[in-house]
Amino acid sequence: MGASLLLALALMAQLVDKTTQPLPQPASDLSAEKRADIYMARKMYREAVEAYQEARRANPRSAALCNKIGIAHHQQLQLALAQHYYERSLKLDKKYSEAVNNLGTIYYARGSYRRAIGQYKKALNLSPDSASIHSNLGTAYFARKRYKEASEEYATALKLDPEIFEHRSSFGSLLQERSVQDRARFHYYMAKTYAAAGYIDRALSYLRKALEEGFKDRDKIPEEKDFAALRDNPEFQQLIAANVPVIPR
Repeated sequence: MGASLLLALALMAQLVDKTTQPLPQPASDLSAEKRADIYMARKMYREAVEAYQEARRANPRSAALCNKIGIAHHQQLQLALAQHYYERSLKLDKKYSEAVNNLGTIYYARGSYRRAIGQYKKALNLSPDSASIHSNLGTAYFARKRYKEASEEYATALKLDPEIFEHRSSFGSLLQERSVQDRARFHYYMAKTYAAAGYIDRALSYLRKALEEGFKDRDKIPEEKDFAALRDNPEFQQLIAANVPVIPR
């Protein structure tokens, strides 16, 4: 066997060894809650639950810890357990808006959009300037085909946080495009939201997504008032004129 091949095999062995090694554990001198937070960041959700439970034994009246345990279960799609801990969090602090919001995401995941809307409104009464809750409320309105209200909530969310729709999360804070059924229409409303706010590049990006997803009312797009600032934009004109291929899903 040649020397160059032996060297290549040795390097491959080192690479495999590095990628198969377990992640280092958080330092033992950290608090249980800090260790759990690190586990969450590493997506080690079962370990996070155990560490949060350890922290909770020392602080059983903490609404925040119960909410965090709920989130860890939520990430494992254990919705019943997540709901249990969100509700326990609210028993400890009925004004804890994060738990109210997260409970809304449980209802949303189960298709109970009316109840989700109620929870998000309740959460906004407690935290009116939360962009993520406005976004979630918009998504729940969207699911009920209440597009006007959805657009208003998306616009408010974008005003509060210009990066809100660029975040990626599947629980608690954000629902977004992973959870909606009519993706083409969702992307279309995102394009309108960004266009109305003056974010031209993002508006064009979402409009292209909408067309690729099969948005059908192409002829109505140039007449939308939210797209008024884009009508002379060459890329916008090209999107409207071109036969954008629909991407199969």
